[in-house]
Amino acid sequence: MLLLYFICIYFKWQTKLPTVDNRVDYSSRQAFRLSTCVVQAVSSSSSIMSAFMDLNVKSSADKSRLRRVIETAAHLGFSTVAINYVFEPSTRKKEEIPTPTPINELIDQLPVVQGRSRPIRVLNRLTVVMSDSCHYRSSTPEYRRFDLLAVQPTSEKLFHAACMMYDIDIVCIPVTEKLSFPFKRAPINGAIDRGVVFEVSYSAAIRDATRRRYTIANAVSLMETCKGKNVILSSAAEKSLELRGPYDVTNLGLLFGLSDGDSKESVSSTCRSVLLHAGKHQNINTCRTAHFCVCLPVYLFVIRGQEDSQWDRLHPQDPAGGAAGLN
Repeated sequence: MLLLYFICIYFKWQTKLPTVDNRVDYSSRQAFRLSTCVVQAVSSSSSIMSAFMDLNVKSSADKSRLRRVIETAAHLGFSTVAINYVFEPSTRKKEEIPTPTPINELIDQLPVVQGRSRPIRVLNRLTVVMSDSCHYRSSTPEYRRFDLLAVQPTSEKLFHAACMMYDIDIVCIPVTEKLSFPFKRAPINGAIDRGVVFEVSYSAAIRDATRRRYTIANAVSLMETCKGKNVILSSAAEKSLELRGPYDVTNLGLLFGLSDGDSKESVSSTCRSVLLHAGKHQNINTCRTAHFCVCLPVYLFVIRGQEDSQWDRLHPQDPAGGAAGLN
């Protein structure tokens, strides 16, 4: 990326030299404009990659503890966190889906992200732990209270259904116990094609040595099947001491079997794609994409530049908690 930047700068300098009667040649002027687009695309891509996210911070009845977790996440450089409400239905009795706590009741003033001039963005997420197919009901209106929707299947049949059919954003991989079924390529490829991502959390590995073995084993098994595609790493932290910085998390991704590039994307651009996917299944247009292609003297560079998401404009923080516009 850095090499491409200096090649563009050099090419821009060269295009200023050839002149005829104090007029720049047409082809040189066009090349100058295209090289400028390349530099802007590189800068845009770098800014996108630097937006780190943790899409799984455990909800807690202790508001002060949850407030400290959010403040720690902002201090570590995370620009977005999602408060995760876990719902585990029971076949014996009917249980109500939890209601997210309004953000303005949780914290008066959102802390500013370290190294940035904007406050941290706080979203609400629901995770349904599924032990039966009836536990997930796509038409449930309570799901619309949340910005993100995830499921944690406990059997191979439910995992296949979550990957291929359910209108969700995230499939959670269990990390507290040995995986009860093998990962198969067909459902995982189906989830990738649909834009659904797989989540591996690391806080359980911090708490207990046995769970650490399960976390690593289950994560490595997933990476061998999905080849590192559509994977996010999150904390599932219950307290601030369980949070780790973005670069520590990317190093942990290498231990899980991710490549260096996929490990960095697991806390940045892949998380961003989760937010865009959440907007799409709410029938909201959140992104426009432009493609830049420029032919330099030796190499052909194709750069995909993305405009800033309209998420902030379409989903302002509202008193109901999380992002507005999804209810």
